[in-house]
Amino acid sequence: MKKQLLCTSAIALGFAAAPAAAQDWNLDWGGFFNSHVAIGDISGSGIPAGVDPEGDGIDLHTTGEIIFTPSVTLDNGLTFGINVQFEAQNSGAGEIDESYATISSDTFGQLDIGGENSAGYKLMTGAPEVTSMFVNSPSTSAFVPFTGTGTASGFRQAAISSFTEVAGNNDVQRITYYTPDFNGLTIGVSYAPETTTNATSSFSVDKNAVLSDVFDIGVNYSGSFGTTDVTLAARYGQGDAPVGLQDPETWGIGASFTFSSITVGGSYAENDNFSAVGIGDQEGWSFGVVYDAAGPWAFEALTYQGEVSGFTGAVGGDLDREVYKIGASRTLGPGVDWDIYLFYEERDIATTVGTDVEGTVLGTAINLSF
Repeated sequence: MKKQLLCTSAIALGFAAAPAAAQDWNLDWGGFFNSHVAIGDISGSGIPAGVDPEGDGIDLHTTGEIIFTPSVTLDNGLTFGINVQFEAQNSGAGEIDESYATISSDTFGQLDIGGENSAGYKLMTGAPEVTSMFVNSPSTSAFVPFTGTGTASGFRQAAISSFTEVAGNNDVQRITYYTPDFNGLTIGVSYAPETTTNATSSFSVDKNAVLSDVFDIGVNYSGSFGTTDVTLAARYGQGDAPVGLQDPETWGIGASFTFSSITVGGSYAENDNFSAVGIGDQEGWSFGVVYDAAGPWAFEALTYQGEVSGFTGAVGGDLDREVYKIGASRTLGPGVDWDIYLFYEERDIATTVGTDVEGTVLGTAINLSF
């Protein structure tokens, strides 16, 4: 990977080369499946209607995907492929999540075209975690509900996670380019005409009425200095809001440092949103420590803290999210891990009454990856 980027003319010659001889496609596929069993104590007046306001007892949660990544490498050195991710749970029948085409080589870098997250999102880093009940994400909503008056804070936004997108867009049609690895440094840029899905043509969308022209940039550096491994990341994104509204943007920074068997890391991110999304501006940060013990065990302790300013739900106010987690993961064999974790989460609107949700969850999980 540590080679120089081909000049423009060389890249052009690569694409213009005579057709390669018949090539064999590499029909790769893989995926993951995580199965959680947890005991929870969930309470609060902000729990959605129809949900037990005292959520005590045992609950189950599973998540998984089958990921198809067929590819073919031509005689000119370019690899063409696709990435199609099939959800294992949604609506009981599954659905396609990310779906995009790739063109790549060691010297060209990688070009992605299709429904996928931005370069800023994918190059970001945050507090290290070893168990599959992630707190720098909406994963904890599997047991502590996010929906309901005063509890929602927006997907892919900083109150829930430092892995953000402009105005919370997700897996939209975009084009992304990543540079080759220059001595540990990778830069990526993304552009999405609108926040449309695979089934929608961008030419059928009124750009004056939707979020459009979304641009993202991300930078990630990984290197070693003596016995210390360092990862640094930063991202910025902005888009054009519907007519009459403020243009949204997001930015974030993250870092992690590994000293022998201990990794320390964190992140900070912000979303400045246009008022149409109805969830206000957001900020959040993560911090955590992982200890990779000799043998099959690894241990974690971390937190995520998020806030929505000027929450514009039914009652208004500032929305806070706090979550703390400790956990351990044991490798049982190739692609098989066992987790045990304990987390506490609280969310509430500071200026109102009757909109709090809190929960303590003790869980275990078997994680399969293949």
